[in-house]
Order: sequence, then C-alpha cells, then structure tokens
Amino acid sequence: MSNAPEASANRRTTLPALPLTGGCQCGRVRYEIRAAPQVFYLCHCTECQRQTSSAYGESLRVDPASLVIRGEMATTRRMADSGAVRLGDFCPDCGVRIQHRSEGNPGRVNIKAGTLDDTSWLVPAGHIWTASRQPFVAIGPDELDYPQAPADNFTALIARWQEMVRPADGA
Repeated sequence: MSNAPEASANRRTTLPALPLTGGCQCGRVRYEIRAAPQVFYLCHCTECQRQTSSAYGESLRVDPASLVIRGEMATTRRMADSGAVRLGDFCPDCGVRIQHRSEGNPGRVNIKAGTLDDTSWLVPAGHIWTASRQPFVAIGPDELDYPQAPADNFTALIARWQEMVRPADGA
C-alpha cells in the first residue's frame, strides 16, 4: 500500500486515439506509438537538464514492441552513476533526441515527450531526481516527488499514471 497522495481531478488526462505520432524538427525521423504509454514523468536530474537545455526532461515510457520508427538515428552513449550504459537516439540532421534507453534492457524505452505531435494531453504522474530540480519549478502536494530514482522501480509512478489516464473513448 502506497502512502502517495491520490491524484486529484485536475491531475487526470485523456489518452488520445492511437497511434500517437511524433518526430524530430526536420522531419527525417518520425515515429508511431501503437499502444498506451506505460507512464509519463518529469526527470530533474542534471543529465536531463543538460540534454534538454531546460529544467527537466519529459519521459514517456512505452513498450518497445509498440514503437515504430521511420528514419535513421544516431546514438550517444554515457555511463550513468548507477553503472548502467544509457543510450540516447537522435536525428543526425537536426539533433533532436527522440528516445533514451539502457543498454541491456530491451524491454524499456522512453520517448522524449516533447517530440510528440500533440502534447496537449500530457500530465505527469510525478517527478524524479527532484533533489537537483531548478528552484523555480513548483511541485504540487498531490504530485509524486522522488529526490532520486524511485526505489520501487517506478511501480508507484506507473500506478499513478494508470489512475490518471482515461482512454479517448471515455471508458
């Protein structure tokens, strides 16, 4: 049983009709997400701040089997503090990061949510690595807030997302 606050009505969202589509700025890389995303959260780690040139990264975790990518991407590699090798896939023409993933973990991929064609429905299930968040970013009392990576392997964030999201048909 989680002690996390329940999602309030203003923390709910409606999942658009599938597939979700997106791509890079120049259009060379395009993608479709053909199944409902597993979770959407904001990461405030310093690596995401550097990579996005912003206050945080937007991560939309999807099942890799539901993701269809058209166009060639280049990949960056870096060693995370945890020892895992992180891979970032981006358009080699315009430089926009499309996704990130961990080497040796083929079952998990995070789409950089700002690359979606329609971002109007996105509401994060929570925030991770808030110990390094920018001081001007406010986190509400009904939002999940992790100073570092969630120790529960994102279980509470995924459960919150499931509570928040409604399918496009309203069911």
